[in-house]
Amino acid sequence: MSGRWEDWPPARPIRVEGGIRARSKRGAIGEQWWSRRFIGVLESYGMSGRLARGRSYARAGQVLDFNLSQGKVTARVQGSRVRPYDVRIGVLPLTTAQWRRVQERLASQALFRAKLLAGEMPQEIEEVFAGCGTPLFPRSATDLDMHCSCPDWSVPCKHLAAVCYVLAEEFDRDPFAMLAWRGKARDDLLAALREIQSGADADASAADRAGALALDVPAAPLAESLPDFWSARLSPARLRALSAPAGPVTPDLLLRMFPPPPVPVRGQDLAEVLAPAYRRLAAEDAAPGAIGGVP
Repeated sequence: MSGRWEDWPPARPIRVEGGIRARSKRGAIGEQWWSRRFIGVLESYGMSGRLARGRSYARAGQVLDFNLSQGKVTARVQGSRVRPYDVRIGVLPLTTAQWRRVQERLASQALFRAKLLAGEMPQEIEEVFAGCGTPLFPRSATDLDMHCSCPDWSVPCKHLAAVCYVLAEEFDRDPFAMLAWRGKARDDLLAALREIQSGADADASAADRAGALALDVPAAPLAESLPDFWSARLSPARLRALSAPAGPVTPDLLLRMFPPPPVPVRGQDLAEVLAPAYRRLAAEDAAPGAIGGVP
């Protein structure tokens, strides 16, 4: 073996107890589409050896602690030296104006708003961010600011990779952590969506009242409308897309779409009282042999 340090086998890390251990035991890390998208950016670096050792570190619990805040993740990783290494992974948060555009787009779509209020992450949210000119995920390695106090010059080193895999599993556990990393906490986002929707509802009510006072405008005679009377307003492809099944929906989605009604029942919000009944009805309706909820 030569005297170059690159030719020496990697040193074994000091094993620790109580570290953050990845839930995944083998194969790829990242269960949901959003965490896999993030891991895809990490793997675009192309350093398969260091990424493999990073997965081993994450599964062995070598990440001692982990903190996610706006635009930054900090952690300590136990390597082969006595002193743990300090790791920092930064991403540029969205500006206030950028978040305002994103929130308005999300609030304008009832399905997006309902899923977010139900704690779900609609896959179309990536298109919303892209349409506002602010991609949700880092597009390349240059969009991440990665630092580790270890002597390895490569980025990412195995310590950075281990923290990235732990971060991906945190995104699996709480998809809103991804949005918090970009600068908007869950409660702040949901409150903004409710506020925008309330304003839109008020504007719609005012428009309805104004419309009721407007004079009726006579429609064109039927004889003049025959050439395009039966023509579709949308293309066949768009009609098929709109009629496609939307997939499984949270049973109490309707309750989560709106603020809880101001009717307490035994000290609880009415929505909290009704939610179990919605879930039971959905379970009965999905049971084998059930028709309309009746076995």
